[in-house]
Amino acid sequence: MTGSTNEQETTTDRGASSRSVSPYRAGLGAKCPSCGEGKLFENGLSVRQQCDVCGFDLSAADPGDGAQVFVILIMGALTALMGFIVVGALHWPLWAVALSLFVFIMAGSIWMLRVFKALLIALQFHHDAREGALGGEDE
Repeated sequence: MTGSTNEQETTTDRGASSRSVSPYRAGLGAKCPSCGEGKLFENGLSVRQQCDVCGFDLSAADPGDGAQVFVILIMGALTALMGFIVVGALHWPLWAVALSLFVFIMAGSIWMLRVFKALLIALQFHHDAREGALGGEDE
């Protein structure tokens, strides 16, 4: 019974239109979590203050260090696997291994950071995630 009251409160707080966009579609496309059309990033990895299409306030978006943790773990495993393959099976010279792994790490990390950061922001807005507080809601 408590769940339905919370759902009604969050739906009225954010508006019905914000629930129509899939957080995964908005996150993977790096689009606004409210309308799904506006760009989420200004340049590189900095999040816009508001959506240029619907005017949704994105200033509260804070994925923290979650995206970096995912990228470090995934890219580390993929780079180690790729290193073992090119050194052990393909017998590339060391300069080619170093150059190819450097390019792979840089390109993959930047791309994955954008995807994971956008996905975490979209999920944050979809689930109304906020900073925890001690005491009542008025603090």
